[in-house]
Amino acid sequence: MCILRLYVNGHNMEVPQSITTVVQLLEHLQLNKELAIVEVNAEILQPAERDSKEIKADDHIEIVQFVGGG
Repeated sequence: MCILRLYVNGHNMEVPQSITTVVQLLEHLQLNKELAIVEVNAEILQPAERDSKEIKADDHIEIVQFVGGG
């Protein structure tokens, strides 16, 4: 199986090479795309950009997800 090496929230991560977009990465990580703020290589993505933003080897991705609580 081919892998794609990324840096996610400061950690090395390997994902299947079939993951080519930010939204696919969020789904792979089981994160809610509606609650996530994503930055790729120091560029904050607008929500509409997540579906089409391509990721490639060695990209630096930061993901912040809001969680409700009380």
